[in-house]
Amino acid sequence: MSGTPVIGVLALQGDVREHLIALAAADAVARPVRRPEELAEIDGLVVPGGESTTISKLAVLFGVMEPLRARVQAGMPVYGTCAGMIMLADKILDPRSGQETVGGIDMIVRRNAFGRQNESFEAAVDIAGIEGGPVEGVFIRAPWVESVGARAEVLAEHEGHIVAVRQGNALATSFHPELTGDHRVHALFVDMVHENRNPGAL
Repeated sequence: MSGTPVIGVLALQGDVREHLIALAAADAVARPVRRPEELAEIDGLVVPGGESTTISKLAVLFGVMEPLRARVQAGMPVYGTCAGMIMLADKILDPRSGQETVGGIDMIVRRNAFGRQNESFEAAVDIAGIEGGPVEGVFIRAPWVESVGARAEVLAEHEGHIVAVRQGNALATSFHPELTGDHRVHALFVDMVHENRNPGAL
């Protein structure tokens, strides 16, 4: 298989448009995904920031939660930012009632760990595997990772807290790189999708 990968953005809630723009800038075909049949047509998926409880409930309502779990377990590349990081965690500290996750990364995540909306901030973050200096991280009601299991790799920390993690084909960041115009994190994810479609080609 070759050619441009098709990468979806879970378009139930959150900053979908910004991810679509960032993925296109990183040379992927980007499209919104809301339904199981759309999920079946993509090579990888971004789970955007937003409100993790709302995204979880809408994913169940739209019938995409179970097929998404199945595809992630089968190895489909997936990237979650902020609320998307929470969605990819195997465990959440103090989850809201009825909140479910897709899972895929052996990590425990704390919701809103960096504070409320008015405590949002930007910070330079050095990410393992990304060249060219630090990435500007936009933290908005951001989670952090309390701990990771043996299979998960910590890619970045901020003030002693884990803010970027990778496990196999799953990538997660606490922050929003799609809001900065710097598409290096999305390019990393597009490379992961390429590698999954063409093992050993990169």
